[in-house]
Amino acid sequence: MIPSERLDVILRRHDEIGAKLAEGADGATYVALSRELSALEDVVVAIRMYRGVADEVSGLDAMLADPALDREMRELAEAERTGAGERLEKAEKDLAIALLPKDADDEKSAIVEIRAGTGGDEAALFAGDLFRMYVRYAEAHGWKAELVSASEGTMGGYKEIIAEISGKGVFARMKFESGVHRVQRVPATETQGRIHTSAATVAVLPEVEEVDVAINEADLRIDTLRSGGAGGQHVNKTESAIRITHIPTGIVVMMQEERSQHRNRAKAMSILRARLYDQQLQSRDSERAADRKAMVGSGDRSERIRTYNFPQGRVTDHRINLTLYKLDKVMEGDLDEIVDALITDHQAKLMAAQAE
Repeated sequence: MIPSERLDVILRRHDEIGAKLAEGADGATYVALSRELSALEDVVVAIRMYRGVADEVSGLDAMLADPALDREMRELAEAERTGAGERLEKAEKDLAIALLPKDADDEKSAIVEIRAGTGGDEAALFAGDLFRMYVRYAEAHGWKAELVSASEGTMGGYKEIIAEISGKGVFARMKFESGVHRVQRVPATETQGRIHTSAATVAVLPEVEEVDVAINEADLRIDTLRSGGAGGQHVNKTESAIRITHIPTGIVVMMQEERSQHRNRAKAMSILRARLYDQQLQSRDSERAADRKAMVGSGDRSERIRTYNFPQGRVTDHRINLTLYKLDKVMEGDLDEIVDALITDHQAKLMAAQAE
């Protein structure tokens, strides 16, 4: 049973924030209050649903406790009480999930970085397959996927590709993709029909704003370069490419996709902020290693999280021992069954940790 006092505190805070926003607030305060209100919305809906069903159950129990109730009305009340009891059980479970600690970044957009790992040309091709899979997944959810930068492989695919996926709640679902993805299939160049194993690493970073990460301009070394690769004469004649080095951490971001130096710098700074923020989170989480074990995976980039076996049409997520024989659909962006299972497992572990 969830303490009623705790629910009252949440409802009061929700009302207080609404009142403050209605009165008017300055920029920074308005943003902070709006974020807090948004974070409370789902909880408030769950509380009201739970209490509404609980009141219904209480009313039916009181009716059934009345000895003067006639037989026909009692039978109707008993039937309604059974259904209401089931709804109350579900509402209580939904409320417990809504009350779980939230990842502050869940509602944010995400930057997805995919890098070819072991396997040479085949790994680069697989990195391209993963990129297309995520683009289709984004489209299915009404999100916007935009290419940020790419380094193409010699036989196709990508040595490295970075994309921004924009929309509400992107990071909440995409964050489970961080880690090593392994593929087992027969490459097009394989004449003996042998299955090769290759890998690609995926890093999903929450897109952060300037207020989330303070970057001292004095800590940056910014170099302008001539763009290379495709683009014709214009690309080679202008120094539009940007390389930003964050001196304290050694993080380097290179951007040359845009013809405008200004746009390349803006994109590079966005990625730098995301990487610095991710580094801060990794550092914080390593200090809480015991708590981290209760999470889905570790988020460690070196952790093998999933295998895509093409000969068997199988995809296996090793974190939750889930195997699906619908690889073709998964590669077309049908990831919800996997992601939903990961979220459910994550929530179950968080609830178990709270109960200890």
